[in-house]
Amino acid sequence: MQSITPRVDIAFKKIFGVEENKDLLISLINSIVSEEDQVSEITLLNPYNPKSFRNDKLSILDIKAKGKDGKRFNIEIQISDEADYNKRALYYWAKLYTEQLKEAEDYANLSKAIGIHILNFTSIPESDKYHNVFHIVEKENGLKYFKDLELHTIELKKFADSVSNELSDVIAKVKTSLDIWVAFLTKYSLLDKDNLPESLEENTGLKKALNVLEVMNFNDAEREDYENHLKWLQIQTNTIRNYELKGEQKGRAKGFAEGEARGIEKIALNMLNDNEPLDKISRFTGLSQDCIMKLKDKL
Repeated sequence: MQSITPRVDIAFKKIFGVEENKDLLISLINSIVSEEDQVSEITLLNPYNPKSFRNDKLSILDIKAKGKDGKRFNIEIQISDEADYNKRALYYWAKLYTEQLKEAEDYANLSKAIGIHILNFTSIPESDKYHNVFHIVEKENGLKYFKDLELHTIELKKFADSVSNELSDVIAKVKTSLDIWVAFLTKYSLLDKDNLPESLEENTGLKKALNVLEVMNFNDAEREDYENHLKWLQIQTNTIRNYELKGEQKGRAKGFAEGEARGIEKIALNMLNDNEPLDKISRFTGLSQDCIMKLKDKL
């Protein structure tokens, strides 16, 4: 049987969203958030429940948790790219923040809410980093007045594309605790819990996650939904790869055409410098005489 992929949301939640694996979730959260937001204990607000995805094959199985100090965390892994995902992320954060008023109808009791979005695609091409952190800040001086809003994006594709499928290359890339978790999510097939490299040997969280992944069992209904989600992931991955390939091909073709055009123009300019007649230059380069006259004006 094919090994289970932790990037599929159902498997992700069975690894990080159950009571017996809260230590893994704590480790994942602490690898992402700042020192001031580290957690030592959490309460799962929506533990894993197979019924939560039975009627929605493409849902996000988010993990909601609360720290001892009241901070709220929403961790979700998104399989496929969607239009306006940034707006959706804000909406999820807003729900996480406002839901607190059901418990205490006093604004003073609202705690910081942190959204963590683990994405299986590139969402922010303007940034080379795979981990980006967003706050509301004052436009000119960067003052962070509204401190309760924080959003993280973890773009797995950026990390995966930056390393080969050689274990030595992955190990060389791993520098932080978040790198380790992202390596687990993207390069898990290269990691053997019983034979980890020396630099990872002491990481008990990684060992446990690999073991959970290895022994994970699905009932028939869960297996069906896992396969459907995995199929969707593969379709999306292949679609993205095809678009990228077509883009590369178009780019090469465009570059060749532009290079060829520049070469022809250079020949025409050299012939103009040698005072060759326009009709001869036109026959030799294939350029119209009007085009050649425009090049001549540039001289």
